[in-house]
Amino acid sequence: MSTTSDRRALIIGASRGLGLVLANELARRGWRVIATTRRGGGELQANADASQGRLEVESLEMTSSVQLAELSERLAGRRFDLLFVNAAIDRGNLPISEVSTDMFTEVMTTNALSPLRTLEALRGLVAPGGTVAVMSSEQGSISRNTEDGFELYKASKAALNQLMRSYATRHADDGQTKLLIDPGHNRTRLGGPDAPLTPRESIPAVADVIEAQAGAPGLQFLDRHGETVPW
Repeated sequence: MSTTSDRRALIIGASRGLGLVLANELARRGWRVIATTRRGGGELQANADASQGRLEVESLEMTSSVQLAELSERLAGRRFDLLFVNAAIDRGNLPISEVSTDMFTEVMTTNALSPLRTLEALRGLVAPGGTVAVMSSEQGSISRNTEDGFELYKASKAALNQLMRSYATRHADDGQTKLLIDPGHNRTRLGGPDAPLTPRESIPAVADVIEAQAGAPGLQFLDRHGETVPW
């Protein structure tokens, strides 16, 4: 692991919302951060320009295997203490009987398949003893699914969690910490305007959990307080 003053993070999906605030928070704490976005410019680039080199921006469409391979090649000489994948879409509160095959495929590809493909493509950039983490949600907890609504989104996050479990089993001996993070219900484009939290409230706690868990063995599904979320 790097020293406290030289920790390095690769944040996938940081153009807005939780990913943007996480990239900013880690840079503020002294990490050197590379953050990806599908489109150039915007707040992420402005923050990078003002960061005195602590924050860099890379272009990536996470659902593209070609772009993942290109990013891995561009970063081949670097090593990261943290690889964090943040990606999710929601296509509305529909019962599963009203979800089209195309919509199901789109949400599952973005929320479940692509994050794990990203980990597989980029895990070699993570330093020995480093951390790979994915932004999950309490909505992916099967045991806590006791209220109606958002069936497709819940299914996609449960699928993400299961795929991450398979990833952790397959790479059990790689020495890397593996985390699924539930950041709480946040006021983002995805979470909606009535959510009780803002990213600026929740993400510092998420960063605390990431830092506290560095070096921990196995896979954990944790909330922003570091408490275990039931599968």
